[in-house]
Amino acid sequence: MKVSLPPLTLVLGGAASGKSDYAERLVVTTQRPLVYVATAQAHDTEMSVKIARHQARRGAGWRTIEAPDNVADALADADPTEVVLLDCATMWLSNQLFADADLADAESHLFSALTACEAPVVVVSNEVGAGIVPENALARQFRQAQGELNQRLAARSDLVVAVMAGLPLVLKGALPQGAP
Repeated sequence: MKVSLPPLTLVLGGAASGKSDYAERLVVTTQRPLVYVATAQAHDTEMSVKIARHQARRGAGWRTIEAPDNVADALADADPTEVVLLDCATMWLSNQLFADADLADAESHLFSALTACEAPVVVVSNEVGAGIVPENALARQFRQAQGELNQRLAARSDLVVAVMAGLPLVLKGALPQGAP
């Protein structure tokens, strides 16, 4: 069954919760051409392995755009007939922090691009606020910025799904009929 997604969907979850896998299955159900906007960078072997695992799981049939910093251009390039999976807002935010970018400006560009994108977009993001308070200032800054970004993404999203142990829980909106 062909599923119709709203303009903006947010899929949240903790580390290794199954959020990316769920988001991939969700966009595949649209039966539209698939666009994967990748924000992760392979700075070490562990991340290289994780990226390769994600690529293998997705398989063929995806148009991948590497956009660790400039997601706005990738979203502007999407065709209205496609569906876009942005994986993930957490890595995008990390990239912004490490580049000492103006977060308010970067986020403004991100939200403008999400609004202007003519294809449905599914954004994956980590929920990081359920853990302990980090020991160092950068980690606390990241946790605060990620929580605030997730809140603003959720407010703008038509559908928000939390994934825990691979199971989806709708927080806002309703899953379209036939969605995983």
